[in-house]
Amino acid sequence: MQAKQKIIVIGGGFAGIQLVRQLDENLFDVLLIDKINHHQFQPLFYQVATSQLEPSSISFPFRNVFKDKKNLQIRLSEVLSIHESSNTITTTIGDFPYDYLILAIGCKTNFFGNQEIEKCAFTLKTTYDAITIRNHILQTFENIISADEHIKESLLNLVIVGAGPTGVELAGAFAEIRKNILPKDYPGIDFSKFKIILVEGSKNTLNSMSENAKIASRKYLDEMGVIIMTETIVNHYDGKLLTLKNGDVIKTKTVIWAAGVTGNTILGLPEIYYANSNRLKVNQLNQVIGSKNIFALGDIAFMETEKYPKGHPQLANVAINQAKNLAQNFKQIILNKSTNNFEYNDLGSMATIGRHKAVVDLPFFKFQGYFAWIVWMFLHLMLIVSVRNKLIIFINWAWAYFTKDTSLRLILKQKVKK
Repeated sequence: MQAKQKIIVIGGGFAGIQLVRQLDENLFDVLLIDKINHHQFQPLFYQVATSQLEPSSISFPFRNVFKDKKNLQIRLSEVLSIHESSNTITTTIGDFPYDYLILAIGCKTNFFGNQEIEKCAFTLKTTYDAITIRNHILQTFENIISADEHIKESLLNLVIVGAGPTGVELAGAFAEIRKNILPKDYPGIDFSKFKIILVEGSKNTLNSMSENAKIASRKYLDEMGVIIMTETIVNHYDGKLLTLKNGDVIKTKTVIWAAGVTGNTILGLPEIYYANSNRLKVNQLNQVIGSKNIFALGDIAFMETEKYPKGHPQLANVAINQAKNLAQNFKQIILNKSTNNFEYNDLGSMATIGRHKAVVDLPFFKFQGYFAWIVWMFLHLMLIVSVRNKLIIFINWAWAYFTKDTSLRLILKQKVKK
């Protein structure tokens, strides 16, 4: 019997866990490496940040998800470098050999080289980021109660930079808790002075979606009292003052940066492997162009096809389907059968702005409003990994819908040891 091939998967996002699930246990021994011990459901980070869901509802420990996988080993580690010549990787816990290496390492926030903004602004790329924002927002309102008048303005200005799906969903969620929840918790604060400001460099909110979605999302945000500043570029932020390119200055202690992403990188791969934004150039087998046995999946993969000459959109469905195709191709390779090129069939995109407010772009049908909101909730529930968590999230959403409240506004901070 042929010896099993050794596959190392780096990253446990949508692509990584889907590949591990699909790989044939009789043909492959798999090692999954990640810096954290759980899969994070990124589309709902904003709900953790705005105290609508607990982080445990959207976090799934790898060892529990794959408890029945006999061909899988899991290591909690950071990959430091890749050595193509020897087919090994170096990690913080040692070196590991591979027959095939799969990079599903995703992306990080792009600050476009502005270190000052990177140091002072909040990001929303991990569960920890979401908890940090939640703690900061709740602590801010505790501080407002006793703050001097000249400080209150900066505490009452919340700025979100970037009006893509993350920025729009955050702005809408904050607008809803400003209306329905925070005034009950903090009756001594004048919430008419709490400004939610959405800053976007392009002409529209949800600029990558249809004209229908752009118009509807802006209309919803306007109705909810969000201040929208399009065609506006941020120059500097020092933790107190946000300076715009046009010279305007906003006093604020809270800036959430959602203005773009760039690929995570690992030492050892030559520059020619990379396209724009640090994405790895791959062929339609998801094989890194120039490499024999290194593959890239999901957000980090840049694949030019006839339908997508500028690369696929960085969506969960793309990552999931690339992983399914690659798992099947690995089996085909071992069995000396022909492989299948990947091409993404656009299933559409969507974003929610608030209660009964969402936009959905399907290939042949675009709509917004209550029905779009229902579709958004249903499809996101279906992507949740476990049945238990599906039920927990549904109950939380139902409770919040009928009561316009949650009981999740906890400030959880790590105690600093002296």
